Amino acid sequence: MRLSKDWHDYECLDAGNGEKLERWGDVILRRPDPQAIWEVDYNKSRWNNVDGHYFRSNRGGGKWKFKTKLKDYWTINYKDLTFKVSPTNFKHTGLFPEQAVNWDYMMNKIRNADRDIKVLNLFAYTGGATMACSKAGAVEVVHVDASKGMVTWAKENMHLSKLENNRIRFIVDDCLKFVEREYRRGHKYDAIIMDPPSYGRGPNGEVWKFEQNIYKLIEATTKILSDKPLFFLINSYTTGISSTVLENILKTTLLPLYPNGIVEAGEVGLPITRDNLILPCGIYGRYESKD
Repeated sequence: MRLSKDWHDYECLDAGNGEKLERWGDVILRRPDPQAIWEVDYNKSRWNNVDGHYFRSNRGGGKWKFKTKLKDYWTINYKDLTFKVSPTNFKHTGLFPEQAVNWDYMMNKIRNADRDIKVLNLFAYTGGATMACSKAGAVEVVHVDASKGMVTWAKENMHLSKLENNRIRFIVDDCLKFVEREYRRGHKYDAIIMDPPSYGRGPNGEVWKFEQNIYKLIEATTKILSDKPLFFLINSYTTGISSTVLENILKTTLLPLYPNGIVEAGEVGLPITRDNLILPCGIYGRYESKD
């Protein structure tokens, strides 16, 4: 388990009964988490003294109820990065704090590469990994997501982290189609990141299903890797998919092409302040060069 434990502006205060209690800067939010199925004492005042609480609906979806009138958005920092945070109508806040452990990994690899690194970030959401790679010195980061709204949010994060003078290209597109076009164009990348959803649609209605499409996408991306790829990182929150699945896919696609490297996979998580438990937050698989 790789833990994101270097936060100052974020904290998982408690978790249990299918929910988590979090501090985002000075704001306390309570929202569902399907992994937190152990019991916790709701009578503790911390669970009731919150600024916002997201309630699930029996009909699907849900809504926020706020005890405090919050700003439309506020910002939090992770080391020298700054991100916009805003509660959305689908329970998220625009940032996955558990991914900080992956940001640290990517930044370290790029800073120590001793060569120019070009990065492709697929299903890039609001750009946490994009900003981390750019801040670390990547000569170019190409940020691809099918949602125009998320790409707009990512551009805001670029400005907040003072990266507007860096080379970041924002693309609204279906990720597989973009990768196939990049192959035809002859474009290459030294590092590829992807965070594919369980299910989604592209800007033109393209259907994405993780189990059906992930292998094809990874195969396609191997064709646009440079001769000496620095790393290849996959994140997943898809229920029922083991990190061993990601490990096996990378071993059967990347390792035959780039045998001088290693593949590893596992879970990412967040430390829970109250009782020193760990909240599991998805899986990762990664290839990294040993050159």
